[in-house]
Amino acid sequence: MSLTKVQKRNKIKRRVRANALGTAEKPRLSVYRSNKEIYAQVIDDRAGKTLASASSLKLKSKGNKIEIATNVGKTLAEVASKAGISEVYFDRNGYLYHGRVKALADGAREGGLKF
Repeated sequence: MSLTKVQKRNKIKRRVRANALGTAEKPRLSVYRSNKEIYAQVIDDRAGKTLASASSLKLKSKGNKIEIATNVGKTLAEVASKAGISEVYFDRNGYLYHGRVKALADGAREGGLKF
């Protein structure tokens, strides 16, 4: 029996999350990608709190999905720097590091986040 696309992603997600636990000193940057939108949040897993977040829903920018994902990454970096966060673990949430996920990561790096 072969795995479905969602089952494969969940398997990868569990494997990645076993090694990336967000703390107050170095939180986890989690990415969620839907067909239309992209969301990112910086999470302290020990406290169970979201420290910073950004999404393409809140942005009013135009362009293709790659450009919008880059802007979400830059926006998240700005919000995180205001919260005093400079370094994070990158949790791609089971998605391939390609396309919109990579663009978001590059935008966050341009904004000043280190991972």
